Amino acid sequence: MSELFESSGHSTRPAKCRWILPILVLPMNVLVFAPTFILWLTHYRWEANLSILLALGGALLLLGMGLAAWTMWLFHSVGQGTAAPWDPPQRLVVVGPYRHMRNPMLTSVFIMQTAEALLLNSWAIFVLQAIFVIANMLYFPLMEEKTLEKRFGEAYREYKRNVPRWTPRLRPWQPDTGRTKT
Repeated sequence: MSELFESSGHSTRPAKCRWILPILVLPMNVLVFAPTFILWLTHYRWEANLSILLALGGALLLLGMGLAAWTMWLFHSVGQGTAAPWDPPQRLVVVGPYRHMRNPMLTSVFIMQTAEALLLNSWAIFVLQAIFVIANMLYFPLMEEKTLEKRFGEAYREYKRNVPRWTPRLRPWQPDTGRTKT
C-alpha cells in the first residue's frame, strides 16, 4: 500500500495524482488543448499527407513520447519530484539524457509538436510550435535557470558550463560526483 501514497508537504496523496496533474496542466495544454482550439479556430479539415511525412510524424511521436516518459521517470526516481513548478525535483538530475542536454523533457515536447503538425498536416500547429519554442528559449535562460542556480548552487552552474541547453552533446557529461548532487 505504501507505493500508492507518497508524502508531499503536509498531506499524503495518491502517487498517481502527483503525476496526473502536471501532465494535464503542462503537456496536455500545449499538445492537446491549444492545438484543438487552434484547429477549431482555423476550421481545420484533415487532408491526406505524403506517406513519408506520416511515417516521419509517427516515428517522431514515438520518440517524443519515449523521451518524455524517460525524463519524467528520472525526475521522479532521481530528482524526487515532478516537472511541475509546485512539486519540483529536490535533487539535480544529471543522468540519462540530462548528461547530453539540459532540457530533454522540453525537447520531447518540441518533438511531439513536430510530429503532431506532420500527422495533422497543419501549418497552424507549426506556427503554434514556433511560438512555444521561442517563448521557452526566452523563458529558460531568463527565469528557469536562475531558479535552478538558486536551488542547486554550484552543482547547477557546473552542469550549465558543461552541458548545452538545447543541442545535445555527443559524449555524455561525467559530473564530478564528489561535488555534484546526482
